[in-house]
Amino acid sequence: MDLASLGNYLLTRINAGEVELWLRSLPLARSSCAKARNLMSVLFNHGIRHDICGRNPIRLVRQSAKRRKIPAILSVPDIQKLLPALPLRERTLVLLDVGTGLRMSELFALKWRDVNFRAREISVTRSIVFQVVGPCKTEASQKSIPLDSYLARTLREWRKHTKYRAPDDWVFASPASCGRRPYWAQSIMRNLIRPAAVELGITEHVGWHTFRHTYSSLLRATGADIKVMQELLRHASSRVTLDTYTQAVTLHKRRAQSDVIRLFRTSTPCGG
Repeated sequence: MDLASLGNYLLTRINAGEVELWLRSLPLARSSCAKARNLMSVLFNHGIRHDICGRNPIRLVRQSAKRRKIPAILSVPDIQKLLPALPLRERTLVLLDVGTGLRMSELFALKWRDVNFRAREISVTRSIVFQVVGPCKTEASQKSIPLDSYLARTLREWRKHTKYRAPDDWVFASPASCGRRPYWAQSIMRNLIRPAAVELGITEHVGWHTFRHTYSSLLRATGADIKVMQELLRHASSRVTLDTYTQAVTLHKRRAQSDVIRLFRTSTPCGG
């Protein structure tokens, strides 16, 4: 069962076990999965009140809002080893992710029209999960982020290599679908990036969220204030990054991002 096909299910055919498997398959935090479960429960309760269905199987779904485990964080030497060891496509993906903190669903949902090279900004306007395009995780997520000049050069280099470079093309369009869909994120991670990390002796279990979490940690290490961090990471809740400062100035956001990228760019080739 997946979200796209859920509409084809009869309410009487949906069971707790399938919902649990679906929730576990989502590349989301446990708190987000718990919200999805709670919303489904509300819908079933609404159906019961209006005699549309006679039971609520979601009540039997086991779903904790607690984090499974603390996400891995890569060290600066690990990043410096990993980036030059990757082919251009994977290197661009990892560099963009560890240099912006984009969520996996946002990274692969980028189109070239979202990248403003002149203003040096990336507009985050959509997400993609299991090849289904939808809105961003939260309203706060749907914001522009700065594009460091080094990241911009790397993206320009990738654009020269890909066949799909029109404004409405996916930045990471898959030739297997003739550019109609982006690459499968987990396939690239499982088959290319993670094996490269293992071969280099990187002991942390690397996943897409590793890069976002690493970016967050490096922002802290370089002295970025909490408000700048919140805006760069596009957190909706002050519980994540304590919202105690006034609106961050764009220049401060650019400096904070560039401070992170300078940590690992010295040994990383820009081209293919």
